[in-house]
This record gives sequence, structure tokens and C-alpha cells, in this order.
Amino acid sequence: MLSRVLSACVYGIDAHLVEVEVDITSKGLPHFSMVGLPDTAVKESKDRIRAALKNIGFNFPLKQITVNLAPADLKKEGSSFDLPIAIGIVAAEEVIPTNPLNDYLLAGELSLDGKIKPIRGALPIAIEAKRLGLKGVILPEDNAAEAAVVNGIDIFGMNGLPDVIEFLSGISGKRPFEIDINTAMKESSLYEDDFSDVKGQEYAKRALEVAAAGSHNMLMIGPPGSGKTMLAKRIPSILPPMTFDEALETTKIHSVAGLLKNGQSLLATRPFRTPHHTVSDIALIGGGQTPRPGEVSLAHHGVLFLDELPEFKRNVLEVLRQPLENGFVTISRAIASITYPAQFVLVAAMNPCPCGYFGDSKHQCTCTPRMISRYRSRVSGPLLDRIDIHTDVPAVPYKELSNDYAGEKSEVIRQRVTEARERQLKRFKDDKIFANGQMKTRHIKKYCKLTEDAHSLLDTAMQKLALSARAYTRVLKVSRTIADLDNSDEIRGYHVSEAIQYRTLDRGQS
Repeated sequence: MLSRVLSACVYGIDAHLVEVEVDITSKGLPHFSMVGLPDTAVKESKDRIRAALKNIGFNFPLKQITVNLAPADLKKEGSSFDLPIAIGIVAAEEVIPTNPLNDYLLAGELSLDGKIKPIRGALPIAIEAKRLGLKGVILPEDNAAEAAVVNGIDIFGMNGLPDVIEFLSGISGKRPFEIDINTAMKESSLYEDDFSDVKGQEYAKRALEVAAAGSHNMLMIGPPGSGKTMLAKRIPSILPPMTFDEALETTKIHSVAGLLKNGQSLLATRPFRTPHHTVSDIALIGGGQTPRPGEVSLAHHGVLFLDELPEFKRNVLEVLRQPLENGFVTISRAIASITYPAQFVLVAAMNPCPCGYFGDSKHQCTCTPRMISRYRSRVSGPLLDRIDIHTDVPAVPYKELSNDYAGEKSEVIRQRVTEARERQLKRFKDDKIFANGQMKTRHIKKYCKLTEDAHSLLDTAMQKLALSARAYTRVLKVSRTIADLDNSDEIRGYHVSEAIQYRTLDRGQS
């Protein structure tokens, strides 16, 4: 007999419908064959399925079994087809009715005792099932909370294969898993780190506030132990709260990557990714033999922090240029191309020189000018061209470390940042961008109007400080953000003055 079960495979961050067709015939010698471009993990499922069915008391048919995964031209990866294939075999043996199988999408990995293990990509699978107009999705119990954030479709979390068989047979009265979206967003949007934990560094904190308000990429330069990493970790806490759509898209990426904790429904905190400087270009940008999202996509709607920037390999840093420019990553393969979203704030940190103490009043620098120049040149001009803010982070003196002043809390700074972002959203509502850091030349001409004193100051700075052409556009972008924080429609002289201070590493000054 022939049975048909609906399932899905994840390609990129989206799921695609897969029809699992199972044909069982008593003619010929017992044989189990699987077609439809399955990978090794899918081919191995026959052994897991045979053991699981046997251990729940089902007599595995000693017949010719043919499993087809359609469409045949789409490669099937992972172990999520265990459950639909097992149910297809049970249905083909007429143990359960076939009618309910047209209403539900099934996915899950089987253990040898019939338990259902969690899978990757449950959220995109639920989204695809809703798009197809299905009645519900049957998933592992640990994935139910994740999939239940999709409204308009029933999610059934199952603990074992017998539970699924009873449910499809109409014996079980299991209720769909329900979740309160507002409660889930609130519970998963709390940050452990706060800006009030950082002593001193008021100048750097202000630069970080400007970077967060305009979604500007930023580079911090300072000696070891000055607090660069500590400051960077707190940037997500001052970014605007995530909207539901942003949380859903971010959760999809982390779901596909298998980084969601069991039972976690939404990722409503801004991601903070900090890869080590030995990271490969594939791990950073994504891809591999089985394509997976890289660090730039895992930082989507959040922060990508690169500590010790010059220590990263040159080819690794160069792959950042596409996502920084376009907000997405395209990985091309022989069969197809995969696109991952990658809109993030790049925050990098570096020492001023190889020893780390150039310009430090309390430590003597042992580096020669040639060593310093070679060290800084490891960061290419095209990458620096995409970083709007360079700021110094000097060592904190004992007086500031020992006092009781805690500084502003992240919540207070976030309020100012959110108000500035709202001004930008209104300004760019017809331009398909959402922040000043994304402005192109045409946007700068339209929205960065300077007052007379600001024009005069910028003209003087260009001549006296030998600012480059790219530094000019960066200063205008950052000035626009500072004016937004000041609730000003015009860019005034003191806005430009502050923006000029954030060009420490500009090539024109070296």
C-alpha cells in the first residue's frame, strides 16, 4: 500500500515542503530503499526507524519498502525525516488512517526506544506549514514552545512515537501547545549586563550611545585592561527593544543553527557574537559542506564584536565587506545559492600598537614607528571605510575606579537611543533604510543640511586635520545622529565638532 506524509527540510533559514511517500509491497525479497537525494544522515534513518518501531511493539514489515522524498532535486539533510518516514510505514501497513496525514506536517528525530528528539529549524517549519494552510504541526516536545510563536496554526509537541500514532488514530485527545507572545517577549528580553557597571570611560560611553543611536560601526582603540570588552558587551542593552518581527527573524536563524535552548520560544535580546581572532572565513560568513549561518548572521539585529581586530586574518576581515554594505550574505553553491540576513552593528577593538601602550602615560611603549604602522595596516582601508566611529579608550585612573559614582543605567541611555531611532524611522520611511549609519550619498545630500557655523567648522577641520573624503561622509553621518540625539532638525557646529572627535584612526591624520 502507498502512504503520503508531509514534512519539510530547511534550506538557508526557510523551510520547504517535502512529501514523504512510502510504498510497501510483499512481492520480491525484503528490501528498504530510499530515493529523493537524501544525505548520509537521512539514509541512516532506516536503522533508527526499524529499531524504534520494534521497541514500541510494532512488527517491522519484512517486505519491499520504498521511500521517496519529493521533490527529488532538493537535497534532504538532517535527521528530522525519521518521524514522517516511520509514520508513513505505519500508515502503509494500515495501522493508522491516512486521511489525517494530509492535515499535519511532521518532523522529528527518533531514538532507538521510540522517543522523539529535538530538531533544528522548528520555527521555519511551523512558518511554512502555516503558509501552506495546514491544520497543524507535529514536532518533538522540546521544540513546541519555539514553533508555537507562529499564530494561526496548531502545534503538537510529542514525547514519543506511540503518542503520534495514538493522536493520528484519534485515540489521544492531546491539546495544541499554547504560548503568550507578550509574556515570552518580556521574559526573554532581559539583559544581565548594565552600563552602570562600568566605572569611568564617559567619553567612550557617549561614543557607544551615538553608535547605537545611528547603527554606526565603531572601532575602540586602547591599552589592555582599559575596558573595551566590558563596554562592548553592554551595547545590546542600550539598543532599541526588539520588535516581534525582529525577534522572529533572529530566532529563525538561531533555530536553524541549533543554538536555541530546549523549551526556549523566542530570542528577544539583541544577539552579541564575539568570535575568536582565529575564526575561519567560513565560520564568520557562513557556508560549509552543509551550509550553516555564520557569525555575521547569528549577530543579525545585534552586535558583532571583533576583539584584537588586527590579529584576524586578512582574508577573514575582507569577507565582512559584503554584509556590512548590503545587510545580507549570499553563499553560492553548484546546486543553488543561499542568502542569510546579516544586519548588525560592527564593534571592533584593538590596541594602539603591538605592545599596547602607545600614548599611555603610565607605561612605556617599546614599539618603533615602523612596527606601529605595520600593526595598524593589518586593517585594510576598505574595511576602515565602513567604520564610522573611531574612539580612544584610555586606561581608567584609580580615582575613578575607587569612587562610588556608577554612571547612567542602560535603561536611561536606551530611552534616548530609542527616541533618536524613532526620528530616523520617520525620516527614512520611504527610503528602505532605518538608521543614519545606512545612508548613501543621496541620503546624505538630502538629510545632512549644515548650518553656517557647522559648514565653517567642517571646512576648517578638512584643511587643518587633512580629513579624507570618506572621513567627510562619516562625519556627516555621525553629526546627523548626534543632532537626532539632541532632538534637532539642523546639524549645528557643536554636532560636527563632536563627530570630528570620533575620527582617531583616519588615514589622513597618520
